[in-house]
Amino acid sequence: MKVLVIGAAGMIGRKLCERLLRDGHVGGGEIGDLAMADAVPSDLAGARSIMVDLAKPDAPAALLASKPDLIFHLAAVVSGEAEQNFDKGYAVNLDGTRNLFEAIRAMGDGYRPRIVYTSSIATFGAPYNGPIVDDFFHTPLSSYGTQKAICELLLADYTRRGFFDGIGIRLPNICVRPGKPNAAASGFFSNIIREPLAGREAVLPVTDDVGQTHASPRATTEFLLHGATLDSAQLGARRTVMMPGVRASVADMIAALRRVGGDSVVTRIKHVPDPATMAMVAGWPTMFDTKRALALGFQPEPDFDSIIHAHIEDDLDGVFVR
Repeated sequence: MKVLVIGAAGMIGRKLCERLLRDGHVGGGEIGDLAMADAVPSDLAGARSIMVDLAKPDAPAALLASKPDLIFHLAAVVSGEAEQNFDKGYAVNLDGTRNLFEAIRAMGDGYRPRIVYTSSIATFGAPYNGPIVDDFFHTPLSSYGTQKAICELLLADYTRRGFFDGIGIRLPNICVRPGKPNAAASGFFSNIIREPLAGREAVLPVTDDVGQTHASPRATTEFLLHGATLDSAQLGARRTVMMPGVRASVADMIAALRRVGGDSVVTRIKHVPDPATMAMVAGWPTMFDTKRALALGFQPEPDFDSIIHAHIEDDLDGVFVR
């Protein structure tokens, strides 16, 4: 099996590639070639690196040269950056994805890869009335959400026409993200856990009652692998599935951090309200009905304590600063 990961230098992309190399297979298919594609080179032993800018018209030719059987499309300009840089967001998130889909269609000769595409809760927009279901109206209130919503529709239509076999994985908030903060507006959810565990102060820009549905990078990797092996006939025409997660307010998250790390860790969180962040957060959905995903076999963590433990085990070598 030939596997291509687009956006492989990102946090989830690298974790996915490490898992693929460790397993050596996807489902029942042995991996004979793993290509990691991104704007920066890969240094992961055992994988082939492709340096490519998804916004460039010639990007699909480099990505599809080996005719990969399985494509994980994770590349994106994230929410905050897509809002600040309108042109870049549309060039990468929409045009780059459409060009990839078109290049697959143009190849013909029976080439029909499985595509696992990562989408976002940003495709939904207020007003909300109770938990969000998969078929809730797409009324995104950001450029990023609009770009993702369009690509979800393209994924479904190109699959319906038989050009590829696509599945969309609509992700909740990914927490705890390791490494440095990124430009995502939701980054503070990870910051208030990751930084205190590393002995650093973290700024909390919203009130404690702000909530969200969360999934760890570990669970997200499992979502992607399950999406790659799922019998896609079960999806019908609705190719994108909202992933399950743990519903927790900021207060719940801090309480979990206190249980896992103690009071000294929690004292490193500093509340500095930011009106712009609070205004953006107010437009996000927070509760989801994911019965469909659960019925399809996607599994979340049981609680937020488990998400923190996964971060400590996977990214801190089991040790944190007390």
